[in-house]
This record gives sequence, structure tokens and C-alpha cells, in this order.
Amino acid sequence: MTKVVIIEDNNDIRENVVEILRLSGYEVFEADNGKKGAELALEIQPDIVLCDIMMPGMDGYGVFEILHSEEATKTIPFIFITAKSERIDIRKGMEMGADDYLTKPFDDTELISAIETRLKKKQIQQEFYSKSFEKIKELISKKDGLGVLKEALEERKVMIVKKKQTIYDEGDRVNGIWLLLSGKVKTTKLTEDGRELLTGIFEADDFLATNALFSEGVYLDSAVTLEETHLVLFPKLQFEEFISLYPDVAEKFIRILSSQVREKEEHLMRLAYNSVRKRVAEALLKFYRQQENKDNTVAVSRNNLAAMTGTAQETVSRTLSDFCDEGLIEKRGTVIIILNEQKLENLKN
Repeated sequence: MTKVVIIEDNNDIRENVVEILRLSGYEVFEADNGKKGAELALEIQPDIVLCDIMMPGMDGYGVFEILHSEEATKTIPFIFITAKSERIDIRKGMEMGADDYLTKPFDDTELISAIETRLKKKQIQQEFYSKSFEKIKELISKKDGLGVLKEALEERKVMIVKKKQTIYDEGDRVNGIWLLLSGKVKTTKLTEDGRELLTGIFEADDFLATNALFSEGVYLDSAVTLEETHLVLFPKLQFEEFISLYPDVAEKFIRILSSQVREKEEHLMRLAYNSVRKRVAEALLKFYRQQENKDNTVAVSRNNLAAMTGTAQETVSRTLSDFCDEGLIEKRGTVIIILNEQKLENLKN
């Protein structure tokens, strides 16, 4: 039976929701404040959580942060309930990573529909995860250490990180490496003058933060999602055990590290010797070729282009304007249309 936790300080609303859900065949657990609700959800580990935002003591945002920080509950669908329809309240909840919201008063149909939609989406995601792991079967044999590693990764809980959210910050203590199942992540470092320098872009099936495992125990850069991303964390101690027990696992990650070091060296060489025009053109094409949709358009922020090219946003904007004048690209708001890919690629330094 599907388990639901409802956290609501208004007795009438809570009792009404409990009655509706039980009549619909759900197993319901209730709490009248945020602290009790968070403790209940951690203990029960339900299939979905409904939580009021405005409550005395710990509010709904606090409950969400607690559950989202725990490995056992971070992937549980979470629906905010609010008596306010102001855009700012709804937006804050969704930016935190909530799955949905209900604005009071709501009827039976809205309640059941919201729950069923979230549960169905979670089921679809779980099926997607299993397919995603199949993509690396060609590289991994079940008879060797890489096969054991694959099985260990499949047992890890999947994290869903919204767009523009931080996975870890430069200087944070390393807790493991990450396998991206879907989405896109950028890694950056801050220069002494506060500018952001892009150090890498990672996509599905890439391992993230491998360089930090063999460093002084802290992440060497920051990782931020460019779009909604699904990933799993493989703990540092467990990974180090795999490295020591299975030579093929060690060899695989030595190759990954070597490839990443080579890419970073090439990137530094381009920053040192290529002109701004050449760097912007290369960065633009890199973002364009990494996206799945190849309809001559690319959505990339000036900030990300500046971070990749090691220059100011103003300089990037001027260079893009020059490209427009030369008929190489066309700008439509935040979207850039590639008009002449070949000329961009062959742009003289």
C-alpha cells in the first residue's frame, strides 16, 4: 500500500486530507507541525510527502531541507501545500526542488491527481534509470571489478538536482565521486579577482569529481547543474576499496583522469594562445555540439561563455555582436542560431 505523510497544522484541513486519502486506498501518516512531520517522514520513509508551508516553529521549507539532506528521503516526491497564491512562495518552493504544490483550498480531484502524477513520474524515472545503466554495459563486464562496481552503483539512491543548483563547492570535503545518469553539469573555479573560470562540462555516463579523490580531501572546483540532472554518489571510502581490490577499476579511472587532465591542458593552451574571437567561437561550438538537439540553435548564457573563455561577459557580448555582423550567427534573446558552423570552426586566430 502506498504510504503518504501529511504535515499540516490546521486540524480541519489535515483531517479532511487524511479521510480523502484513506478512502482512496492510501496508508496515511499525519503530523501537526514541521518537527514532528520531519521525524515521521525519516522514520516511515513514505512514498510521498504533503507539507504545509506556513507553520509555527519549523515551516515547510525547513522540513524539505531536512528530508532533502538525508540519503534515505532525498528522492521522495514532495508536494508543498500553501494558503498563499503569491508567485514568490510557489517559486521558492519549486526552486528548492519540490515536485509540486497545492494551493488551499483544493478539492478531492486536485489532491488525488497531484499525488498520482508525482508517483507515476517517479515510477517512470526509476524505469529510465535502469535503462541508463544499460548504456555502460559495453564497457563493464559482470565477471570483473568493473562489473562489481556497476552493481554497486545500481544500488545507490538516485539524486535529482534542479537546474542551476550546486552539487558541491570548491573546498568542500570530498564525500565521493558522482555518476551522471542524465543532464549536464559544469565545474568552475574562482580566480583571485572573483571571476568564474569553467574547468569542465559533464554529461550522461560521465564520472564527476574523480580528480578530487586523490587530492587533499577537498573538491578542487565547484559543480553546478546546467539543466535538471540525475546522478548517484559513490562514497569515497567504498571507491578507494574498489581501487585497491580491482586492478581493472583502477585502470579505468586512471584513463578517465588522464583524459580529463589532457582536456584541461588543451583548454589552458587555448586560453593562453588563442584570440578572444577564436576562444568564443570554440566555446560556442562546444556547447552546440554537446546538446542533443541539432537544429542550428544553442541556448547558452553569456556567463557560461565568459567562464569557458576566461574573459569578461562584456567582451563575450561584443564578440557575439561581431559574429552577427559577419553573418556567422544570429541572436534571438538567449538563443543563438549558428548560421555558418564551418567558418566559426575555421576562424583564424
